[in-house]
Amino acid sequence: MIVEIITPDEVLFSGEAISVKLPGTSGSFEALSNHAPLLSSLEKGSIIVRTSNGEETFEVSGGIVEVLNNKVVVLA
Repeated sequence: MIVEIITPDEVLFSGEAISVKLPGTSGSFEALSNHAPLLSSLEKGSIIVRTSNGEETFEVSGGIVEVLNNKVVVLA
């Protein structure tokens, strides 16, 4: 699946991922390939993107995420 993590200043991550863990306001959750469509707000915490090359962690102070058609877009 494709993951994009975007802030007003820069694109923190854009690429292929195996999974992404997100700090949802109702609790942490993980999105995998073929995940059901989802729209959620995010709280302060870590986003962990797992790729074939390992894991990358990004700290966010909140935002929103959309999961749709094997694409995860985070606006932080």
